[in-house]
Amino acid sequence: MNLNKKMKESYVEMTEVVLPNDTNPLGTIFGGKVAQWVDIAGTISAIRHCRMTVVTASMGQLDFLSPVKVGQILILRSRVIYVGNTSMEVQVNIFSEDPLSGNVQKTGTAYLTYVALDSAGNKVRVPRLISETEEEQNLLELGKKMALERKR
Repeated sequence: MNLNKKMKESYVEMTEVVLPNDTNPLGTIFGGKVAQWVDIAGTISAIRHCRMTVVTASMGQLDFLSPVKVGQILILRSRVIYVGNTSMEVQVNIFSEDPLSGNVQKTGTAYLTYVALDSAGNKVRVPRLISETEEEQNLLELGKKMALERKR
C-alpha cells in the first residue's frame, strides 16, 4: 500500500440528469436522491484514496442551498479532505446546471466519513493525505476540525 496519497488523486466528478422519477410533486429533486448520489461520489473518492473496500460511517452534514429542477443536470464533485488512522473525511460539492443556458450554480455541500475495511471486515489503516495547494491545505484543516467535532 502506498503510504501517502495526494488529495487530487481522490477527486471525483459525477454527473446526473434529474428525471421526473427523481423529483417531488413540485418538480424539484428529492433530498434522498441527492443523498444517494452524494454517497456514491463520496464512496468512489474514498476508494480512490485507499484502494480498499470502504463503508459509510456517517453523513454528518448535507446542506441544500437551492432547489434542483427536473431536466437540470446535477454535478457532484468530491474528494478526501482528511484522514485518520482508518477513516476518511470526504467533501462533496453539489452543483446544478441549466442544460439550455449552461449556467451552473452551487446547490449544496455534504460531508461524509468512510472507514476502510479488509476482506474480513476489519478496519484497515489508510494512506496519509498530502495537500499540495493552499486550497487543499485549507480543506485539510477543515476536515481535521470536522473529524474532531464528530468524535466529541
